[in-house]
Amino acid sequence: MKTLKNVFTLLMICSIAVGCGGEKKKEEDASSKVKIKSAETSKSDDNVANIVITADDLMKFNTNEIRVKAGQKVKLTLRHLGKLDKNVMGHNVVILNLGADLGAFAASAATQKENDYIPVGTQDVLVNTKMIGGGETTSIEFTAPAAGVYDFLCSFPAHFALMNGKFIVE
Repeated sequence: MKTLKNVFTLLMICSIAVGCGGEKKKEEDASSKVKIKSAETSKSDDNVANIVITADDLMKFNTNEIRVKAGQKVKLTLRHLGKLDKNVMGHNVVILNLGADLGAFAASAATQKENDYIPVGTQDVLVNTKMIGGGETTSIEFTAPAAGVYDFLCSFPAHFALMNGKFIVE
């Protein structure tokens, strides 16, 4: 119950911080108009899924669904389209193992700043990118696991509430 209260408190603080930005003229460009859809997948080789996910300063991924085939090589690229530093608005992509509790993982991750918000010794993580800030890009390569529906999220404190989705392995 205490963990749930801490997660709720983090969400409220984050919501207040984002909502109290003042009445600033909205500067909209292509990067801020993000639609929720499947991640961009290009296949230069039938055995490689090139997945590109974007994130921004408004705590949004451009997708909430990624689809790959079991055993397929995956190259996952995360692009942070925002301007804020990783200490303020950092993003990563963490794909959790089947059966991992997304909320419990996120609560544990929130206390692990020194490890880029990945709990030391956790068995919940299948793979993760490094934490990046505005204007940065990072990639990881891995082999897709067995068929199933896996959760993915950004593990920066409180981001998981808005920045999560399903990694679907067929």
